[in-house]
Amino acid sequence: MLVTSPALYTPDMKLLLVLSCANGLVAVLLGAFGAHGLKARLGGLSDGPARIEWWQTAAHYHLTHALALGLVAFLASRVPGPLPTWAGLCFASGIALFSGSLYVMTLTGVRALGAVTPLGGLLLCAGWALAGWAALRM
Repeated sequence: MLVTSPALYTPDMKLLLVLSCANGLVAVLLGAFGAHGLKARLGGLSDGPARIEWWQTAAHYHLTHALALGLVAFLASRVPGPLPTWAGLCFASGIALFSGSLYVMTLTGVRALGAVTPLGGLLLCAGWALAGWAALRM
């Protein structure tokens, strides 16, 4: 059933939808930049292929979790309490740390940033766990 009543929309749902759309847009733009702009810049470097792969991983997870933010926006309209919002915050923070660290690592070549990436991955996992918990409460 489609949500049509304005009374069912919450500020959290609106925020999560805006985050979903903004992250989806940015993920597509960065993915396109990686596919077209980075190959020329990094192609001649000894670690160029690895760095392009990092970028592709970042863009893939970024776009996937932009859609996950849309999922928790839907859950926020159906599940009372803070679980969907917490899931969304985990997804947004996970995108920033996981994909963000890979994007910056690709552009700079500073491999030490790879230490941040797993923290973002843990936040993405927490987001899925919280989303699942919220779904069980529907």
